[in-house]
Formats: sequence, C-alpha cells, structure tokens
Amino acid sequence: MDTPWWRDAVVYEVYVRSFADASGDGVGDLPGVRERLPYLKDLGVDAIWLTPFYRSPMADGGYDVADYRDVDPLFGTLAEFEALVADAHAHGLRVIVDIVPNHSSDRHPWFQEALRGQGRERYLFRDRPNNWQSTFSGPAWTQVADGQWYLHLFAPGQPDLNWRNPEVHAEFLDILRFWLDRGVDGFRIDVAMGLYKAEGLPDVKDQSFKAVSPVWGQPEVHEVYRNWREVLDSYPGERMAVGEVWTDRADDLALYVRPDELHQSFNFAWLQAPWSPTGFKQVIIDTLATVPFATWVLSNHDVVRHRTRYDTADPGTGLMRAKAALLTMLALPGSAYLYQGEELGLPEVKNLPPEARQDPVFFQSKGELPGRDGCRVPLPWTPDGPSLGFSPGDTLPWLPQPDDFPAFNAETQAGDPESTLAFYRRALSTRRDLLRSLPYHLEWLDSPEGALFFTRGPLICAINCGPAPVDLPPHARVILSTAPLPDGTLPPDTATWLHAE
Repeated sequence: MDTPWWRDAVVYEVYVRSFADASGDGVGDLPGVRERLPYLKDLGVDAIWLTPFYRSPMADGGYDVADYRDVDPLFGTLAEFEALVADAHAHGLRVIVDIVPNHSSDRHPWFQEALRGQGRERYLFRDRPNNWQSTFSGPAWTQVADGQWYLHLFAPGQPDLNWRNPEVHAEFLDILRFWLDRGVDGFRIDVAMGLYKAEGLPDVKDQSFKAVSPVWGQPEVHEVYRNWREVLDSYPGERMAVGEVWTDRADDLALYVRPDELHQSFNFAWLQAPWSPTGFKQVIIDTLATVPFATWVLSNHDVVRHRTRYDTADPGTGLMRAKAALLTMLALPGSAYLYQGEELGLPEVKNLPPEARQDPVFFQSKGELPGRDGCRVPLPWTPDGPSLGFSPGDTLPWLPQPDDFPAFNAETQAGDPESTLAFYRRALSTRRDLLRSLPYHLEWLDSPEGALFFTRGPLICAINCGPAPVDLPPHARVILSTAPLPDGTLPPDTATWLHAE
C-alpha cells in the first residue's frame, strides 16, 4: 500500500501578505504566489500552506474572516485562486488552505445581524463578562450598544463562534466542501482546540493553553473533527487536515489525531524545545510514543524565527544552529513544516518602528508586547530596489524591510552553492531520495555529552549541541553536513547525515 502523501511531506507555509506582490500595492497576493511556484518547486517542498486570503477587514492579518467563500480583493479573485491551485498541481505541489472556525470577523454578516439583536446564538453573548483574558492581551469581552458583552479570545474584531449551535456546524461543513470542490488538498485548522468552551463559561485561574481548562480543549471538539474527517474522506486524492493544537502533553495532542479525526496536528513541543540534546530527545521520544504520524516545525508566522531564538552573543551561531536543527528535523519520521524565508536564513526583525507595526498584539498590550510583525516582514527576492523584488516598480512593502535584508535575497543565494538556500535545496532533495529506504521509526545510539545520535535504517543523524567537538559515530560515508567535519569530528552547533553501510 502506498504511503499517504501527507505522512512524510515537506510543507512550506506561505504567509500570503508577505510572500510576493504581483499587483504592485505593497501587499503579497495570490498571483504573486503563482509567479513564484517554480521557486518552490526548485526548493523541493511537496505542498504549500496558504494563510487566509478570504474577505476580511484585516484586523488580524486575515484571520478575521468576513466571507469564508470568497477571496479578498487585496489578494486577488476566486478565479486567480483556482488558477493558482491548477498551476501548483501542474508543478507537483499540493495546496493546503487555512480555515478559521473558532471566530469570524465582526464584519461577518452573522455578527452584523447579532449587533442588530438577531442570531446572537451563533456567538457567545452574555449579560456579564467572566474573567477570561484575550491571548492578545486585555479582557476577552467587549460590550455592545445594548449592554451585552461578546467573547473574543483574540482581537475584539474576532468574535468567537458558538459551536454548541448546530447552524455553526452546518456552515463549516459547507465551507469545507466549497474549497474541496475547488481542488484544495487539505486544511490547516486555526485554533483547533478552542472551538468549544465549557458550559456556563466559568471563571478560570490559569489563562494558558491547558489540557484541563474551561477555555481550551473541551471534549466536544472531537465530534467536529470526526464529521470533518467524513467529508475529507468522501473526496478523492487523499485530502487531509492538520490542526493548530497547543497542549502541554503529547498524549493530549494524540487525541486530535485518532484514526477518525485529524490526519495531523502541529507539534509545537519541537518548536519550543531548548537548544540541548536532552530537550530534543525528550520531545522526539514523547511524540513518537503517542502520535501515529508526527509533524515537526521550527518556525511559523506566530513565533520568533528560530534563527533568532537560537542566537547567542557569538555572531553566526543562530544560523549554524538553525541549519543543524533543520537537518535533524528532516531526519525524523513524519512530515516537516517550513516557514517562508527560513530557507534564506532570515532573522527576526526586531527594530520595526512603532508606527509601522500592525499586529493587534502590539496594540492590545499598549506596546508592551512587540507582537508578531518581526517574522512577517516581506521577503527579499532581489538585492536591490525599493522592496527588494517583493513588489514591482517603486512600491514599498506593507512592512519595512531592514537594512540588512539585501544580504539575504533569494536571487543572489540561488547562484551561490554555499548559501543557506542552496543548503535547503540539497537537504530537501537528499531527504526525498532517502525516504524510500527509511523505516518509520528510529533507534538511539550512544552519544557523547552534548550530542544526540540516532539511526533510521541506513541513515545516521548526529547533532552536536555542546561547546566542544565530538567524535562521529562509525559510518561508511558522509551524506550531508551543515559544516565541515574536520578529522572525523562533529563541531559544536553542527549536524550531519551519515550512511551507516
């Protein structure tokens, strides 16, 4: 039996606003993505995940959806979306789209009706708020003109839907079919553990993403995904769904990927692991022991880029560690999710001026939290020009690119065999060639202090997180390495793939 495509796929997240602008308005769009499909094909990924491109007032970058069945003019048209899907498929790339079921925009027709006093049962209105806090900072409740309050776990422009209302269930089943009929290969489910809230909306003492909480992870959510799985399975072509699920334990995560629910769930424990062999090893052990088909991710549009997370006072360490973590991740059983720009070695942009920031996290925290704009700065495609090739002509991008961004541009890196982009291309191509011979499990090898060694069939993966070089395990030849391996040793902040035979 053939392995489902998604089980070991490499998926590339396209944050549409910041990937490529074809229209010239300074904002990335679907035609821009379509123009860059050859780049993604050459990179060696198997699928792209598109962040929301639906009609939206953009209170949260498109994660506040006003119409789930249409494309916002900022990003293009429905016909241009269909052309993008067709072209992606012609390039051998699958297309995953974001779906946002926890909340809508406050401009959604349903919420506009609710403001007029009709259909409030589709949302969570109450006469008095409880003590829940928004994940973006501040209270999770906003009062409307007649005195009632509505719940928004994120921005006030993102009212939470009431999933205890059957009408909400029916609506989203229809939305799934709408996009499946247009050829999408899967869905990334935003806030997948948040749809249901505990009956009565009781106060909480702990506002974090907890397994036992009146806010997150209610058991009723699993019936939603059983229904969604039936819809996905009714379409040809191995359509899939991956959930954005934040949990504290791998066994809680495993509940979402039972055989009749989601195909995958993001493994944020890998993203959160410290730079240490014990940290990485524990996440790997916990994940493979509990989740049938693992996912691995180091960065996305909501977190500080991992190159910057791994930075030390020594310049260059962050990039060395980022490449080593990538090579280790690509050796693990399961699928890998990449975030746009990491293949260029982009760092987090920390010095955006306050007047340029657009993330509601920044505004709701009154500037105390920087927000997520730093990982969303538009990509540098060329070494010069007002937008470094992101937009045509003299248009400036929607977020300013810093002075050091020209050094990371894709055009120059594509011609440099020593660039980060060239390394990513080699790693992804080599992984694809190796997968045919790799079992879906690994075995641990004895490792020197500070290092982590494991095998998958003939592949040996070794990473050195320690301060000193270590001896490599016995091997026949070197397949790929993030840095030179002098005298049979593995330097600090380096990873390698070795052939055991």
